[in-house]
Amino acid sequence: MDYSFNLYNALAPQGICLTLKRLLEKSSLTPVILCIGSDLSVGDSLGPVTGTLLKEQLSGLNCYVYGTLSKPITAHEVKYMNEFLRATHPEHPIVAIDAAVGLAGDIGLIKLAPKGIKPGSGANKKLALVGDASIMGIVAEHSMFNYSLFSATRLNIIYKMAKIIAEGVSSFIIESLQKGSWEEKVNVFERKSG
Repeated sequence: MDYSFNLYNALAPQGICLTLKRLLEKSSLTPVILCIGSDLSVGDSLGPVTGTLLKEQLSGLNCYVYGTLSKPITAHEVKYMNEFLRATHPEHPIVAIDAAVGLAGDIGLIKLAPKGIKPGSGANKKLALVGDASIMGIVAEHSMFNYSLFSATRLNIIYKMAKIIAEGVSSFIIESLQKGSWEEKVNVFERKSG
């Protein structure tokens, strides 16, 4: 089941946090976040802007965010990232974040799904599937040539969506780390008293 939150919904960050809990409830490990996109195009910069905000919000915590404005992960690098992430973070769930095109009425929607994404599919690229869960921001209308994704997307929409996604994801990760820390303390206490 897919979940959607509107850019202008004040409860969207909390909805993203709760949805991630539901999508990743089977894993006790903190997810790895992969933000896909390029800083060379406003329409494709949702991933790197989100990654940059997440790096700032989660600074100093034991979590991994790949894809920022200073070190973007483009759609073409996903096949290498798949191998790298599975080797470096085995068993950790991967949440992929990317911009997407959709219907005109869907612009501004943030969609979460319990499956990975194929970056670049809106531009008819045949690239590898990445992620165990995905967050996609609909930033432009799907068209025959998809020029709107690259040239007519407003930075204001990208930034607002990135802030909402980053707030929801960081809340989820902080709660996951706190829960893991609490469970670890309980296990240590049980071992000492047992």
